[in-house]
Amino acid sequence: MIPILILAAGQSRRMRGADKLAEVVGGQPLLRRVASEAASVAPTFVALHHNAAARLALIDGLAVTPLLVAEAAEGQSGTLRGAVAGLPACDAFLVVLGDLPDITGQDMAAVIAARTAQPDALIWRAATPDGRAGHPILFDARLRPQFADLTGDEGGAALVKPLQDKTVLVRFDDDRARLDLDTPEAWAAYHARHN
Repeated sequence: MIPILILAAGQSRRMRGADKLAEVVGGQPLLRRVASEAASVAPTFVALHHNAAARLALIDGLAVTPLLVAEAAEGQSGTLRGAVAGLPACDAFLVVLGDLPDITGQDMAAVIAARTAQPDALIWRAATPDGRAGHPILFDARLRPQFADLTGDEGGAALVKPLQDKTVLVRFDDDRARLDLDTPEAWAAYHARHN
């Protein structure tokens, strides 16, 4: 089994009071859309801050498992540390950022499929057409113990950087693997392009 872990515990600090995961994309809140897409592919877990009633409401009724992560207050490293520890036993796990508006279930499945095609790697990750690495990222379960040592707000970068020779890039046909929107202005521009 290869579960999907959606990181949705961030505080949207640059949104000046709004929650980017509640922004409407394709007729539904972003977090609900990403979780629905993931759940169509594999068992899905959603990492949330332990005080996350509003975000829990966004995924209510979906076939996903919320993981309330107390360590999320430390930033993305704490979220990853707590959430990866909460996943079931598995051969690999796919990490998806909850704020990528254009990532689809098909994209997630493509990254998971890359492991079968190139089984000698340890990391398989989405990328832009010109090879800039992005998300989602599939981690071999052999890396799981290293998540217990993550600190700071770099997330998994400290774990990923030394393993570039063991990383397979799955190139998408546009920049959606790196498109995350962190400010009201970025969201306004995105909505203007898609309406």
